[in-house]
Amino acid sequence: MKYDYLIVGAGLFGCVFSHEMKQAGKSCLVIEKRDHIAGNIYTKEQHGIQVHMYGAHIFHTSDREVWDYVNALADFNNYINSPVAVYKGELYNLPFNMNTFHALFGVNTPKEAKQVIAEQIKEAGVTNPQNLEQQAISLAGTTVYEKLVKGYTEKQWGRDCRELPPFIIKRLPLRYTYDNNYFNDRYQGIPVGGYTQIAEKLLADIPVRLGTEYKAFLTETEDTFDKVLYTGMIDEFFEYCYGQLEYRSLRFESEYLPDEDNFQGNAVVNYTEREVPYTRIIEHKHFEFGKGEGTVITREYPAAFTRGNEPYYPVNDEKNGALYRKYEVLAKEQGNILFGGRLGQYKYYDMDKVIRAALDMAAAEKER
Repeated sequence: MKYDYLIVGAGLFGCVFSHEMKQAGKSCLVIEKRDHIAGNIYTKEQHGIQVHMYGAHIFHTSDREVWDYVNALADFNNYINSPVAVYKGELYNLPFNMNTFHALFGVNTPKEAKQVIAEQIKEAGVTNPQNLEQQAISLAGTTVYEKLVKGYTEKQWGRDCRELPPFIIKRLPLRYTYDNNYFNDRYQGIPVGGYTQIAEKLLADIPVRLGTEYKAFLTETEDTFDKVLYTGMIDEFFEYCYGQLEYRSLRFESEYLPDEDNFQGNAVVNYTEREVPYTRIIEHKHFEFGKGEGTVITREYPAAFTRGNEPYYPVNDEKNGALYRKYEVLAKEQGNILFGGRLGQYKYYDMDKVIRAALDMAAAEKER
């Protein structure tokens, strides 16, 4: 077979791009190294509950075109992300807002909260932050940092906050309202019935080969392709010729509790103590307002990345940024190979930004 496009990776970027090119009359073949489509937004029904197999995914956007795009593929509910943080048995609302400050300081008004935080910042005396700890304290004071930032961040990155660069926390949003909505975006929700259906609809009538590695596939196939969209790790594509980019990985432990109807009362509960090995517990049924028998919970553990693990988070510091730019130069020299998604572009994307980037790339391709 001769195809116009080979799409490497059946994650959200690859699915959207494939769909758009198919709509434009182009022939596409999708290959995916995993045994399922949908990438990290993959959901699977277990005991009547849609389980987010690779961590919590809450769709949110201010891009009306993207919102309309996903709503044509699934019905979205009105779920609002309002996580809770646990620190040594104390409960706090996230994001940092007046409910948080009332629990931390006993204050009732924005003026009182601002005064407490300003006094802590002044007392800390940080004028030129040299690490993440100093940066966080200079933005939010010592109490917020010690109880809600320090342990969680150290677990996520696997390093002491004093060893992390300040730009990782460029800002800490402090909201002086009693509003627990984590996102500021206008549109938010969860697809009723999970995310996998979105990938299925995007890939309808497009051939997909699962369990297929790109380099091995090229040596085995007699198919030909005018162009390739590669959504895997860009450093791996170039066989690490400049060195390996850094990533952070995750490990998930899921548990079905048949006799438990409601384990934690919220979809997402963060654990901010360094001594607690996981960063959060997800209770999946709350994404769809309590549907399903019993409950399924997932503990999420940050992990060091080694080759063979799933690279969830690019480590976008100065060193890795410089290394990526070298690979980016190589990528632009390829001519008939496009690089997309969080791994192909070494950039952390929210779901709406993935869709927007894929739509923009597809639009550019249609004009060629």
